[in-house]
Amino acid sequence: MDIFKKMMNEQLFDRAQKAGIYPYFHQLTSGQDTVVQMEGRETIMIGSNNYLGLTSHPEVIKAGVEALEKYGSGCSGSRFLNGTLDMHVALEKELAEFLGKEAVMTFSTGFQSNLGIISAVVGLNDYVLCDKENHASIYDGCKLSYGKMVRYNHSDMEDLEKKLAQVPEDKGILIVTDGVFSMSGEICKLPEIVALAKKYGARVMVDDAHGLGVLGKRGSGTAEYFGLVDDVDIIMGTFSKSLASLGGYMAASKRVIEYVKHVSRPYIFSASITPASVACALAALRILKREPERVKALADISNYMRAGLKKMGVKIIESTTPIIPIYTYDDEKAFLACKMLLERGVYVNPVITPATPPGMALLRTSYTATHTKEQMDKAMEKIKEVLELLDIK
Repeated sequence: MDIFKKMMNEQLFDRAQKAGIYPYFHQLTSGQDTVVQMEGRETIMIGSNNYLGLTSHPEVIKAGVEALEKYGSGCSGSRFLNGTLDMHVALEKELAEFLGKEAVMTFSTGFQSNLGIISAVVGLNDYVLCDKENHASIYDGCKLSYGKMVRYNHSDMEDLEKKLAQVPEDKGILIVTDGVFSMSGEICKLPEIVALAKKYGARVMVDDAHGLGVLGKRGSGTAEYFGLVDDVDIIMGTFSKSLASLGGYMAASKRVIEYVKHVSRPYIFSASITPASVACALAALRILKREPERVKALADISNYMRAGLKKMGVKIIESTTPIIPIYTYDDEKAFLACKMLLERGVYVNPVITPATPPGMALLRTSYTATHTKEQMDKAMEKIKEVLELLDIK
């Protein structure tokens, strides 16, 4: 049978394109900011992960330009060989201090970080326990490992303990959870997870891609938010969100970092982060350390939007983070709502099956510390208008 046969059948994206409601790959002609130029129109951006508003910060841009001029456009090799710059080391040192961990290692992307960490840590006779709503990169990291993956019901601590109790005592266990779940904006039940890990001799890894710059007084993430920095064994994160760049990292003890550096295939066999990306991430980290008020500004504008939507009767998933999902229920209505909002100058993201259960499609909205209340008022007005036109309640 032709391996391409499955590609010839009509797919959802074919139907969406024919209906004129395809919501992906819209082109920007400006940088990421609270307002962008998208396909010829000025658009309020509430579908970005630019949480601290640093992608357009002059210091971040200047750092990237200077690194490009000094080091060139790329490293032309892996960190293992010729691809380690002094800036890589500086970024890792400062990030480790900020996160309260002994050491940090960096990967070329956030997705690659989870592949590289989990596949290195979880061996043939080990178990990895994974929240069912964890990010796709965590699932792929589990698949790449030689261990046994066991999924537990989302944030269900009874189910997690049940699964832990079934693991043989002579097997290693890694519990992996998102810190902030990327679709719902929910915060994981970290205190309960840590307590169960201690009870059953497991280690804990937190994917803090959406936690850094968002949670904690200093913005250092989920572990700081709960006061559990010393109880989380591995913190993973990305530079593509709050730190306004590209790449990812692992924070842990020095011994664990040294081990992963020498056995992680996605790390060993990939080119290192480009000089400009490293410089931008380092500049953004220094701004976050210098201006922790950005974390509060992010919470304030998110709470303003959340309260406004609820006052309008818009049904949302409750959370305390900058991610505010709005129900459309139907996949096609999610696509159509995105199209109608874009036509009205507001960009949001559709979340459909299988990323959500059938009949629970969403508009994923997310906010930036530099958004204004005026921008939020306009976005709310347009969201309410579109939901009413589509009879979504």
